[in-house]
Amino acid sequence: MTDASLPQLVSRLRAAGCVYAEEEAALLVAEAATRAQLEELIVRRIDGLPLEQVLGWAAFCGLRIVVRPGVFVPRRRSEFLAHQAIARTRATSVVVDLCCGTGALGAAVRAARPGIELYAADIDPAEVECARRNLGDCVYEGDLFAALPAELQGRIDVLVVNAPYVPTDNVALMPPEARLHEAPVALDGGPDGLDIQRRVIAGAPSWLAPGGAVLIETSVRQAPVSVDLLARTGLSTQLMRDENLDATVVIGTA
Repeated sequence: MTDASLPQLVSRLRAAGCVYAEEEAALLVAEAATRAQLEELIVRRIDGLPLEQVLGWAAFCGLRIVVRPGVFVPRRRSEFLAHQAIARTRATSVVVDLCCGTGALGAAVRAARPGIELYAADIDPAEVECARRNLGDCVYEGDLFAALPAELQGRIDVLVVNAPYVPTDNVALMPPEARLHEAPVALDGGPDGLDIQRRVIAGAPSWLAPGGAVLIETSVRQAPVSVDLLARTGLSTQLMRDENLDATVVIGTA
């Protein structure tokens, strides 16, 4: 729908602290079918709900990823992880999106390589439900590798992982949109932020196919530890960095 009071809407969003008020206003107006619906969306956004949860979708690698209230919103920096995974994926690869959240990474890889055999898993039932909206029935609920079909052991060509890596004490310092509206299990990575990464890396070698790779998003500060953890399992390691996206990916190859 169109809205003649767009400047007023921009002013309301800006007063609520929305940095990109003009862009958000345009998205909200485009999403609403009626003025009443538009007002509902505006109020939810002003109340602090992340824009993507208000809209019901997030833009990721040129796709619209279904997003629901309470789930982890895909970050733009994670597009770097998706592109690194795509570069290592062949048309018939077995790909697993572990700690999948909404399934954005798996969706991006499958869109670029439609013939892949894709699996995804997450421990949070809300994330699993959302991921199934984006990926279909290839999404499993459970704790890391325990959620996956046992026959995948030794067959995974590309294991892409965006596990929570925020140190516990830093979760309280995150923007309210994240710490108040996303599940803590999707954010908290333990005392140094690497608890889940340690478990993923420890289990990865037995699940990777010969020549398979595990790709993990991490931070600049944590990257040296992540690389060392990969090396200790016998995987060959690589560190990739995109300064524009402030994105860091560590890679271990069998």
